[in-house]
Amino acid sequence: MKYILLTLISAMLLSVSWPTYGVPFFIFFALVPLLMMEHDISKFSAIKRKGWAVFGLSYICFVIWNIVTTGWLYGSKNPDGSHSLMAVLFPVLINSLLYSLVFQLYHWYKNAQGTYWGFAFFIAIWMSFEKFHMTWELTWPWLNLGNVFSEYPKLIQWYDTLGATGGSFWILVVNVFIFYSLRVWEAGRKRKELIKNVSIIAGLIILPMVISIFKYNNFNEKPIGQVNVLMLQPDLDPYAEKYSKDSLTIENDLLTLAEQNSKGKIDYYIAPETAIPGRGSLSETGFEKSFLLNNIKDFLSKHPGSVFNTGVSSHRYYFSDTNLPKEAYQINQGVWVESFNTAIQLIPNQKVEVYHKGKLVPGVEIFPYMSVLKPLLGDAMLNLGGTVASLGTDDERVAFSNPYNKGKIAPIICYESIYGEFVTDYVKKGANFLGIMTNDSWWGVTEGHKQLLSYARLRAIETRREIARSANSGISAHINAKGEIEADTLYGDQTALFAKVNLYDQQTFYTRAGDLLSRISIFALGFLVFYFLIKYVQGKIAKQK
Repeated sequence: MKYILLTLISAMLLSVSWPTYGVPFFIFFALVPLLMMEHDISKFSAIKRKGWAVFGLSYICFVIWNIVTTGWLYGSKNPDGSHSLMAVLFPVLINSLLYSLVFQLYHWYKNAQGTYWGFAFFIAIWMSFEKFHMTWELTWPWLNLGNVFSEYPKLIQWYDTLGATGGSFWILVVNVFIFYSLRVWEAGRKRKELIKNVSIIAGLIILPMVISIFKYNNFNEKPIGQVNVLMLQPDLDPYAEKYSKDSLTIENDLLTLAEQNSKGKIDYYIAPETAIPGRGSLSETGFEKSFLLNNIKDFLSKHPGSVFNTGVSSHRYYFSDTNLPKEAYQINQGVWVESFNTAIQLIPNQKVEVYHKGKLVPGVEIFPYMSVLKPLLGDAMLNLGGTVASLGTDDERVAFSNPYNKGKIAPIICYESIYGEFVTDYVKKGANFLGIMTNDSWWGVTEGHKQLLSYARLRAIETRREIARSANSGISAHINAKGEIEADTLYGDQTALFAKVNLYDQQTFYTRAGDLLSRISIFALGFLVFYFLIKYVQGKIAKQK
C-alpha cells in the first residue's frame, strides 16, 4: 500500500504541475516519491519480482500523468463523428510505456552500479530519452519536463541560453538532489547536513529564477525594424464545414475577413494551417496558374506592399516509379502522388514560395516507419482526426523574405512549434520573426490548443524572436521576444488580430548551440553504459581465475 501511495503522489504532482491549468513548482519534487518507491522496493522489500513491481508501479504513475495532461486527445473525432478512443489510448499507453522503460533501466543500473552512479544514469537517460522523443518518427515531446514553465516566462528567460531541454535538466537535478537529501537525513538524522542540503536545494531552484528575472528586467535588444501583421482566424470547422463548403467560398470568406480588418498599412497577412483549398488539395505544378492563389494575388494588388502567408494542402504528381519519394503512393496506373502540409508566401507578380512541414504528427500525418509497419498494417494508418496518408517533408527550414521591408518570416506549421532546436533552424536561415500557422480545432474546447499556444512562448524566449500566430479557431496571438502574450483572441471567434511585430536579427546562444545539454547527456549515458560493461567483464574474468 505504501508503494502504491508513493506512486499516486508522484502521478498527482506531475499532473498538477502542467500548463495551462497547473502550478509548475510542484515539478521540483514530483519524481521524488517515485524514486523513493524504487529505492525502498530495491533495498528493503520482500517482494520477489522487484523489477516487475517497479515497472508496474511506474507505469501506473505515467499513465495517470499522461491521461490528465493529454486526455484532451479524446476530442479527436472518427469519420462518423464519434470521439476517437484510439486517439487517446495509443499515445497515452505507448508514451507511458516508454517512460516506464526509462525508469526500469534506471532501476537496473542503480542496482548494478550503486545509488550515486544510478543518480547520474537517471538524469542522463531521461535527458537522452527526451531528445530521442523529439527525433524519431513516433515523436511526442508534449510532456518534456522543460515545457512545464511555459506559463511563467519571467522565470525562464535563461532558456535563451540552454533552451527548454535545459529546463528538463534543471528539474531532474533538483528532484535527484531532494531525494538524495532525504536519504541522507534518514540515514544519519544530522541537522547540520540537513540545513546544508536544504540550502543547496533552495539555491538550485531560486538562482536560475533570479538570473531569469534579471535578464527579463534588463532585456534591451534593439529591433532592426517593425512590421504590421494581420493574423486571420476564420473559425472553419475542420471535420465538416471545411469539406462541405466549396473552396472558392472558403477563400472568399477568408479574404473578406482580411479586407474588413485591414485598417491602415498591412505588411503581412497570415492565415492558418491548411486554410485553403477546403476539400482536396492544390497541385504544386499548377501553383502559378491556380485560380485560388491568383485570387489572393489580386487581393494583394489592392493592398500595395503587402504579402500573404497561408497554409495549404498541396500535392505533386509523379509519372514514373524511378526515384519515387517513399511517401508517394499510387493512385492510377502509372501515376503516383505525394501530399504535403504546406506553407506558402504570395506576392503579386512573383513566383509562389513554398515550404513543406518538416515535423509531422504521428498517426495523423505520417505512417511511422512505413517500410516496416506498412506490410503489417496495410495502407491505412491510425485515424486521429486528420489525414490518413503519410505526407512528404522538406529536409531544411526556410525563411520567406519580404521585398517591401526587412521582414523575414519563419513559416512554422502547427506541431513544429513544439520543437526548440528545430525552430532555431528557421532563425539560422535568417528569420527575424516567427509566423506560426496552426489549426488547433481538432480537439474542441480542451487544454490541447491552450498548451500548444503556451509552448510557443518557449520558442520566443529561446530564439528571442517575436511570434505572430494565426490559428483557425483560436487562439491566435502576438507573443513578444520575452515570451509574453501581447494580444490574443478567443477560441471559437471568427476574427482577425492586428499586431506591430518587432524584428530581431541577433542569434541567441541556444540558437547557435541547440540542445547542448541533451547532447552532453547522450555522451554521459554512453560513458555510463560503457563503464558498466567494463566492470561487468572485469567481474566475469575475476570469477574465472
